[in-house]
Amino acid sequence: MNQTDPVGDGDPRWWIYRGTGRPRAEADPTSVLPPPPSWRTFDGGPVTPVDLTGGRTEYERRLGVTSVVRMQDMPTDEITMVNAALYLRRPLLVTGRPGTGKSSLAYKIARELKLGPVLRWPISSRSTLQDGLWEYDAIGRVQAAAVQRDQEPDIGEFVHLGPLGTALLPYSSPRVLLIDELDKSDIDLPNDLLSVFEDGEFRIRPLLRIAGRQPDVRVFTADQDSSAVVHRGLVRCNAFPVVVVTSNGEREFPPAFLRRCLRLEMPEPTVEQLANIVAAHFHGVELTHATELIRSFVDRSARDGGLAADQLLNSIYMATSGAYAVDDSWQRLCDSLWRELGVAGVE
Repeated sequence: MNQTDPVGDGDPRWWIYRGTGRPRAEADPTSVLPPPPSWRTFDGGPVTPVDLTGGRTEYERRLGVTSVVRMQDMPTDEITMVNAALYLRRPLLVTGRPGTGKSSLAYKIARELKLGPVLRWPISSRSTLQDGLWEYDAIGRVQAAAVQRDQEPDIGEFVHLGPLGTALLPYSSPRVLLIDELDKSDIDLPNDLLSVFEDGEFRIRPLLRIAGRQPDVRVFTADQDSSAVVHRGLVRCNAFPVVVVTSNGEREFPPAFLRRCLRLEMPEPTVEQLANIVAAHFHGVELTHATELIRSFVDRSARDGGLAADQLLNSIYMATSGAYAVDDSWQRLCDSLWRELGVAGVE
């Protein structure tokens, strides 16, 4: 692991994800992944085809355009832990205050490794494991049966896989799953996730009941306008997904859950990293006052206990829209845009 790639400006040779912000040159970047550890090998099938070319619009909305990132600006600890999660096929638990780019990491990985659209599961206090895996509209099926008296409706039309369930389909390449703000969940959800993370599989009870007479059922997935075949009610992964779990640190997780994850504490972004974010989102736009605004933002963030990068982007956009002037009105606007997180409804 101490070896370096002579063409990678000194980055370790074992890194697959390099945090460059650009898709890798290989047609299939995951082809350079080593085999998983024997205890993290899965054999689900039949292998499900997936279109990994999508997601570009969402990447650009979340990350901006692809950009050139200087090696000295790259967060080494972050890249190292992402690569460790890729090698070990383990979920990555990313903690840190709001606005430090925890959720964006999932989109960075997906874009660089060409893993298609990110599957996102936003967590609330009402979220359950069932929500993430699958849902069955039994009432809708009964109503359809009442209308179609001469033909029983296909059960697959009423089964919809959630983001976690879709990520565990037997794809040949891993999907990226973002489990966002797990610390907002009910106390039981982290423990409920353990068996799914360990086994890489789950069962759909309505399909199990009919497996004898209808072993293969096509169901809807969390991807737009997409479906997949489930065999005998069992979904088992082939390539374990790249799971990014975010937390704002509002609560502690059970030791058993932490033991099954790799952990990354997301630090405050530096001036250089914020400059890269701004450049990616404002590609081709003349940013006359950007450096001054970034440094003012960093100072305000340090003073107020942390601001979100989105707040900086908002102010840069206003400046490029003609609102910037060295006067009291601009300062008042910045005071509003850079309001301390958690104050007056800002989350």
